[in-house]
Amino acid sequence: MPKYVIEREIPRAGKLSAQELQAISQKSCRVLSDLGPQVQWIESYVTDDKIYCVYIAPNEAMVREHANQGGFPANRISEVRMIIDPTTAET
Repeated sequence: MPKYVIEREIPRAGKLSAQELQAISQKSCRVLSDLGPQVQWIESYVTDDKIYCVYIAPNEAMVREHANQGGFPANRISEVRMIIDPTTAET
């Protein structure tokens, strides 16, 4: 199943409190539960003004549907083509 990175522009995201992040996470999980098991949230990275989320989904449309139902921005959705790490350098 394809993996996606979603870029969400959220001003002052890095200043969100633990309670605010928990509320956002809870809403996301409720929407995911309604969408069914084919869309999975793997993890997210919070920066100063953006949140980058990693999802597994059958297609980009399902990722967009999650964003629409949750009221989350999805400014850019990119399908992951490959994953590399330091072991990729090994011969």
